[in-house]
Amino acid sequence: MSIIRHPEQRVAVIIDTQNLYHSAKNLYKSKVNFANVLKAALGDRKLIRAVAYVVNTESGEEQPFFEALEKVGIEIKTKDLQIFYGGAKKADWDVGMAVDAIKLAHKVDAVVLATGDGDFIPCVEYVKSLGCQVEAVTFGRSASSGLRAAVDDFIDLDEDPSNFLIGYRPNRRKSTKKTATKKASSKAGSGKKSTGVVGTDTDYLD
Repeated sequence: MSIIRHPEQRVAVIIDTQNLYHSAKNLYKSKVNFANVLKAALGDRKLIRAVAYVVNTESGEEQPFFEALEKVGIEIKTKDLQIFYGGAKKADWDVGMAVDAIKLAHKVDAVVLATGDGDFIPCVEYVKSLGCQVEAVTFGRSASSGLRAAVDDFIDLDEDPSNFLIGYRPNRRKSTKKTATKKASSKAGSGKKSTGVVGTDTDYLD
């Protein structure tokens, strides 16, 4: 993909909070570092607006999370969780996000969608037709291939998960096993007895 990035470029970042949250949870069992996601989306360009779309729960326990987002310059748009007869629940920001992206397209040079949801492909195509550059930033393994193809640029958070996740500790057991196997072979060759220990659940690095 060939795109233009320069310091004077005005950027709006639209954050699909639930999509990133569930991707990080399912892929890594970790939480998203939204501050670093915003930095990656922005680069050295001018941030005009960064908006995260979130849902209010009945307990209100998400308030500290909202405050943390605001501290790093991310605006919050909230919607109450809808509970239907029978217990069904719904919290969908897709239409609101698409409408805001279209509105902002007239005021910025690039719109960055922090989501992997393929439902945004029509939005991407329309915003591009307005002459605005459209990019996406998300975890590639959970992203729609159609969305990847539609945007002008795609930033894959899977390429550096430790930078975009809170408390993520990559599993290094495979490399530990290789090292242990080499040591075992060396001991066997020298006549020393091998213990056969190749790695444990604590073999992780920050």
